[in-house]
Amino acid sequence: MVKKFSMLALAGLIALPAVAVASGGASSNDLERKIEELSMQLDQLKSQMAQGAGGSGVSQEDFNDLSETVGDLEDRSDSWDLAARFKFYGDFRARLDYYNADTLFGDELKSDTVWTNRFRLNMRVKATENVEFKARLAMYKAWGMQSIPQGLAGGYPDWDGQASRTPNSSALLVDRAFVNWNNIGGAPIWFSIGRRPTTDGPPAQIRMGADQRMATPVSFMDWPFDGISMGYAYRWGSDAMGTGRVRFCYGRGFENGLQSDNSNSATDNIDDMDFAGLSWDVLKKDNRFVNVQSFMAFNVFNYPTFSSDLVNMGAAMPMDMGGYGDQVNVGEILHTSALYQDKFGPVNIFGVGGWSQTQPNDNGMFNDMAGMVAQGMMGQGMNMQQAGMAMYQMGITDPEMSRHTSDENGYSVYLGARYDIDQIGLKVGAEYNYGSEYWVSMSPGHDELYMSKLAARGSVYEVYGVYDLPTGAALSKYAKTFIRFGYQYYDYGYAGSMDWNMKPYDFDNSSDVATMRALGMDPVETANQLYLTFEAYF
Repeated sequence: MVKKFSMLALAGLIALPAVAVASGGASSNDLERKIEELSMQLDQLKSQMAQGAGGSGVSQEDFNDLSETVGDLEDRSDSWDLAARFKFYGDFRARLDYYNADTLFGDELKSDTVWTNRFRLNMRVKATENVEFKARLAMYKAWGMQSIPQGLAGGYPDWDGQASRTPNSSALLVDRAFVNWNNIGGAPIWFSIGRRPTTDGPPAQIRMGADQRMATPVSFMDWPFDGISMGYAYRWGSDAMGTGRVRFCYGRGFENGLQSDNSNSATDNIDDMDFAGLSWDVLKKDNRFVNVQSFMAFNVFNYPTFSSDLVNMGAAMPMDMGGYGDQVNVGEILHTSALYQDKFGPVNIFGVGGWSQTQPNDNGMFNDMAGMVAQGMMGQGMNMQQAGMAMYQMGITDPEMSRHTSDENGYSVYLGARYDIDQIGLKVGAEYNYGSEYWVSMSPGHDELYMSKLAARGSVYEVYGVYDLPTGAALSKYAKTFIRFGYQYYDYGYAGSMDWNMKPYDFDNSSDVATMRALGMDPVETANQLYLTFEAYF
């Protein structure tokens, strides 16, 4: 009986590598233990053969082959150990959107169907006990396109702050890539460096059906960038308070490269744009979560460097010729927000408050474009009287008034709730957010198709549902498949959402409306958007 069992065990050993790869669950320690056990059984069989080879049921040739197999598997166990350190998981999303918008002066913008595919592949691997590398590659494109479709991403070309976050091509881009050094000196301290996990932050996971935090900062800071963080974890000493974490974060939002001290071009003397601040998880206990974050954006640019050289050449044209003018620094932006999130029975709730303060330099922020264009008219041959009349018609009496150098405060509130009906796998929710006249949200990496809803100067209403599909037993701890559907209504009160360069012209102010008409501006006043997704995590 022992002899037959040993034969079956040795035969099963040959299949171990395939089983380990297929399951993804066998650890290197498990494999080593099984190899050790089967080696002992091989020794027992060898002893039995020496005592009575005729009754063992195993020829010497078969025994030698199986012995070589065990030795070979022992040699290969080190390779299994290396492979077992790598964890791969990902998700795929197909999305259908309908969008309809009415502009201030009566135009209609419409897209009946926009289909998009998004594929993301995550990787985690430990280099040492306390050093871990994490990465996410992402492909995101519209059906039938290998570039950004017209009007998406607010109409801007591709740039670093929304790379991999806006439908573009079928290229697989590095969305996140960073190294964490944990337990520094045996203390609950860590250091992290690389392309940061700074998109889809809380409370976005509630609406997106993820149910787990997906990024460090609150959603008002939805900007993929490269940087570092240093953190400390602690316990409150009370079960009711749970745990907390505080992080210092630094990142670069724009790199200008080499600069010349002798250059007369403003573009050649622009400073790099940096972020620095704190993100503090005040407490985390079960579903209760409180976070406060505050950061400063230093040397903010008037516009970024786009991926298209042709666009950059056009952007450098003077404003009176349809360009953006020279690329310059315009000052700093201080940003602070606070989040409360909890769950009571089947009801998830959250509330977020945000405050932004622009601190412009002499180039100004929220500048009145009318006055700056009127100045350009004088440079194009208009006499002072003609330019003065044009400025008067636009409501500008002093050209210098066009450059706004005063600090301005903006505010936002973001509220939401979701009701989970676990019996049928359905979750239904509603959200509302409002932004004031001078509100600035740092969210170019938003997950909306056209405009960031959290950047709106005005109100946005949304209702949505998430339905878990009955697709059978999960074969991975990451596995889930669901559809998500929703409706959004945008009601803007001011022009230029997320733009700190242009004056937020008031849609209810007749003078501002006349100025926008004279400038040829026709901003979106209201918009309706419907979306449907099919999402699989694996």
